[in-house]
Amino acid sequence: MVTSLVFRTVPAPAATSFHLVWPHTHAAAVVDAWQGWAPDAPDELAASVLLSAAADPRRPPVVNVFGTMLGSETDTRELLEELVARAGADPTSTAQGHRSLRATKRHLAEHGPGEERPGGHLYSKSEFFPRPLPAEAVAALVAHLTEARVAGQSRELDFTPWGGAYDRVPADATAFVHRDARFLLKHAVVVDPDASGAQRRAARRWLAGSWASVHPWGSGGAYQNFPDPDLDDWAHAYYGTNLDRLVRVKAAYDPDGVFRFPQSLPGR
Repeated sequence: MVTSLVFRTVPAPAATSFHLVWPHTHAAAVVDAWQGWAPDAPDELAASVLLSAAADPRRPPVVNVFGTMLGSETDTRELLEELVARAGADPTSTAQGHRSLRATKRHLAEHGPGEERPGGHLYSKSEFFPRPLPAEAVAALVAHLTEARVAGQSRELDFTPWGGAYDRVPADATAFVHRDARFLLKHAVVVDPDASGAQRRAARRWLAGSWASVHPWGSGGAYQNFPDPDLDDWAHAYYGTNLDRLVRVKAAYDPDGVFRFPQSLPGR
């Protein structure tokens, strides 16, 4: 069988990157403001929130809002000012720059939050949320991030906005079923490469507790690009109502399971 693909390129517009930072004392206010702002923002804006607690407990946690806007610096500034007003607190630092799309993506990769994340063993869990988290859930999540911090263990809460074009595609149109969410939340923890078994188990306990603190408000759907070996019924969490059709496709094109991994769909 010979397969060919023909691609038609489109112009790459310039974009404005941004990065705002708040101290952890404003974490709950920023998250609450963000979840009522980012999913409803214009399609041209992509703005994530990253709460991070470094592996050194002496370093205070940090709140980052970062992303890109397919628009001018003025347009971007106006939208970000709305977020700041909602949060009720000015960021301690703000960075913004207008560049070509390629240069913007490179800048975020090289200078975006998370570049200081240590190497080691990464564990993560995720869930999609169809509605904003209530204030008490946000407060519990933020408090758990800093609870009993351990040297050599870094923690992150990564909020990615959904909405826009994501949600304008029918759930059964593609293999990706999560088309009715407002945002995705990824919980992550990294431990040192030489961490003991007890240290790794402790990290996973923190991770499970963080995920459980907001799970009652989640959709039950998880992002398959963040594989979670501890997830109950992972196939439905990843693929939802598209699971049965995907199993049939797998059986038709890969009945012997040549393409397989621990959470791959069965071939037959």
